[in-house]
Amino acid sequence: MTEEFKELVFVEVDLQIETNNDKHHTSEISVDQLVLRRGQPFNLIIKLAQPFNPTRDPLNMSAQTGSKPTEEAGTLSHFGIPDRVKCSPAAKAVWMITCHSANSMPRQGILNLVVTPPADAPIGEYSLTVEHKSKKAFLATLVLLFNPWCTGDSVFLSDEKERQEYVMKEDGTIFQGSWNHIKPFDWDFGQFEDHMLTICMKILDLNHKHNDDPAADVAARWDATYVSRVISAMINSEDDHGVLEGRWGGSYNDGKSPSHWSGSHDILLKWLRQDFHRVKYGQCWVFAGVMCTVMRFLGIPCRVVTNFESAHDTNKNLIIDSYYDDNGVRENETHDSVWNFHVWCEAWMKRPDLSGDGKFDGWQVVDPTPQEMSDGVYCCGPAPVMAILHGETHLNYDVPFVFAEVNADWREWWVEADGSRLKFWSGTDGVGRNISTKEVGSKKRLDITDIYKHAEGSKKERDVFKYATTRDYSKDDEEVEVEEEEEEEEEEEEEVEDTGNAGMEENANNISTEDSIDVPPRPKLSLRFQEEAKPENGKDVKLKLVVHNKNKVDMPLSITISVQAMKHNGTPSTNIKKEMIEVTLQPSKDLSVPILIPFVLYTKPMLDCESMKVSAVVTNKLDPDRPHLAKDNVVLVDPPVSVTMTDIVRVGKQCLAEVSFNNPIDLTLTNCTLTFSGSGLLKEEYELPHEDVKPNDLIRVKLPIVPYKAGEKTLLVDFDCSNFRDIKGSCTVNVKPAFSS
Repeated sequence: MTEEFKELVFVEVDLQIETNNDKHHTSEISVDQLVLRRGQPFNLIIKLAQPFNPTRDPLNMSAQTGSKPTEEAGTLSHFGIPDRVKCSPAAKAVWMITCHSANSMPRQGILNLVVTPPADAPIGEYSLTVEHKSKKAFLATLVLLFNPWCTGDSVFLSDEKERQEYVMKEDGTIFQGSWNHIKPFDWDFGQFEDHMLTICMKILDLNHKHNDDPAADVAARWDATYVSRVISAMINSEDDHGVLEGRWGGSYNDGKSPSHWSGSHDILLKWLRQDFHRVKYGQCWVFAGVMCTVMRFLGIPCRVVTNFESAHDTNKNLIIDSYYDDNGVRENETHDSVWNFHVWCEAWMKRPDLSGDGKFDGWQVVDPTPQEMSDGVYCCGPAPVMAILHGETHLNYDVPFVFAEVNADWREWWVEADGSRLKFWSGTDGVGRNISTKEVGSKKRLDITDIYKHAEGSKKERDVFKYATTRDYSKDDEEVEVEEEEEEEEEEEEEVEDTGNAGMEENANNISTEDSIDVPPRPKLSLRFQEEAKPENGKDVKLKLVVHNKNKVDMPLSITISVQAMKHNGTPSTNIKKEMIEVTLQPSKDLSVPILIPFVLYTKPMLDCESMKVSAVVTNKLDPDRPHLAKDNVVLVDPPVSVTMTDIVRVGKQCLAEVSFNNPIDLTLTNCTLTFSGSGLLKEEYELPHEDVKPNDLIRVKLPIVPYKAGEKTLLVDFDCSNFRDIKGSCTVNVKPAFSS
C-alpha cells in the first residue's frame, strides 16, 4: 500500500486474490496477482479510517487499460458507490460495482465491494484506481481474460467437460502420419506454467497492429475474432517479433529440429529469455501446439486439428495440379501441393460480424503456420467451419484457402520428355481425409471430417463445391466463368473407376489429354499396394504391388517402382530406390510384385522426412503412351521408448522416472540425447546426453523428479541419435497432493 493511499482515509485493501482467482478458474496462473475473467464479479474489501457515508463522500473507482484509455473505446470505465458517476453517452464496456450489504459495516468503514467487468471488455492488463474525499490512489493491477463460463462472453462454451478440455487441460494429443497410417503423439501445452502471464501479454503487445496504433489495438481486444487473428500472426515470425521460425528442410544445427519439441512452454520460455527473438525451428504441428497454448491461456476454447491429404492451393482455383515424370516421380512444377498432413487450431467463438442469427458461430479455423498472406500478414482465420461446410467462400477470414485445404479437386499430369503434359487422373476425393482431433476426456482420435464437408462425391458435396467457386469474391466474373466451363468439360469425361484400394489407383478409364476428352477405351488394369508386415523403422520394409488384368488377352507390361523420401508438406526430398521389371500378365490373373526397401537405403534420407512415397508406373507395351499409376504412403513405426514412474507420485516428494530403449539395428547409435519434459513435473525441459548404444543393447536411464502440481500429468521423453530422429515416449501419472501438515 502506497503512502498516498494511507494518507487518504483508507486503512487497508484486501484484493482476496486466492478466492477470486479460484472462482475465476485462474488460480493455476497466479497466486500473487489478480487474474480475472470478464463478465464475472470479483470481491474487494476496503477498510476506511472513518465511517462510510455514501451520500456525503462517495467512493469512485476507475479501470483502464492501454496507453490512451477512453470510455468511447471501452478501455476506460468510471463507476462508484453510489452510482452517480456520469459516463460518456458513447461509453463502451462499462464496469459495475455494488456494496455487499451483508458483509459490509459502513459505520466501521469496512466495505465488501463486488466489482463486475463487462463481458465485452477488452482483455489485458488493467489499472484499478480509487477516489475518495477528492483524493485518488492506485488500488491494484489486474489481468482480464476471456470467460467461456460466462453466457454473455462471445467465447461462452456451455459444456463443462469441453471447457475443462479446451481451456484448462494442459496436455493433449496431436495426430501425424498419413490418412491411412495415423500416428498419435502427446503434446504438452503447459498454458499455466511459470511466466505464461508475462509471455502472453507480451505476445499481444508486440504484434504489428499494436506498433502501428497501440490505442486502437488495445481497444479491439474485446473481440475474440481480432485477438485470435493477432495470435495467429504472432506465433510465426514472418512479419513481426513472433515466436517461431519455420523451416521445412536443410540444416537445423543453429536451433532445434521441429520434431524435437514435445510441448509449447519450452518454446515460449525460450522466446522470453531470448528477448523475444524467434525460436528455431517449427513446422505446422509445432505452430499449432504453441497457438493452442496461448489461446487456452487467454480463455478462448481451442483444440488442435489434423487434416490428412491437406491441399495448399496457391492460385485460388480450388484445384490442385500435381506433375509426375515417366518414372512416377513427383516433380515440383507448381506451387500447388498436397501435404501428407497439416495441423491447425480451431477456436470456439461467436461470429456476429458474419451473421446476426449465429449461423457461423462455433468452431473457427485459426492457423499460425505461415503459408499465405492474409491482409498483408502471415496469418489465417478465424474461418468458420460452418462456412467451409456450406462453401461460403466470400466470408472473412480466409475461408477460400481453408475450403481448398479440405475439399479441393485434384488433377495429376504426366510430363513428357519434351515438356508436354498429359492429364491422367482427376478426382474429387483425394483431398481432406480423416480430419482428426483429440476426443474430450480421452486420448482417442475423433474424426470430424463431416463437420467440414459432406460425403465426398455426393450430390450435396458437388453442389457445395460449385457454389464455393462462385462465392469467392476475390475472383472476377471472367475467372469464375472460365472455371465453370472447365468444370463442365471435366464432367463430360469418362468416370473414374473406384477400386477401393489403399494406394490411389489410376486406371484406363480416367486418362485424357489436356485438350481432348474423347479418349478411346483401353484394356483395364487394377493396381493396389499391400504391406507384407507393419513398416518398422530400423527394419527392411516389405510391400507388394498387385496388378490384375481385367482383360481377356495377355498384356505385356513394363513396371517401374520408385521410392521417394517425402516431407510432410508434400515435397519430395530424396529418391531412395528405383527398379524396373518386364512381364506378361495373363487374362483375369493377378501379378504380385515384391518391393523391398532395405533399412540401409532409407535410414539417412528418412531422418528428416515423415514418409516414403512408393509409386508404381505400369505400362502396357501395346499402348505405351498412356501408363497407369498407383501410389502409397509408407509411414514408419518407430521403435518404442518405454517410460515409467516408480513409487507413489506426490507433490513435493522426489520420485524416479525410468526410461528404457533397445537398439534394434546392427549399428552403434551415436550422438544420443534424452530430453525430458512435462507440465507439473519439470519446470522446463531437461536434456541428458547418453553414451553410444551398441547393436541390440538395452539402455536404462533413471531421472529423479519432484512434482509441483497435483492431478493427472504426462511425462514426455524424446530420444534422438544418429539413426533415429526424435523418437517419442510418454507416461501419464496421477500426482497426489502434498502431505498435509
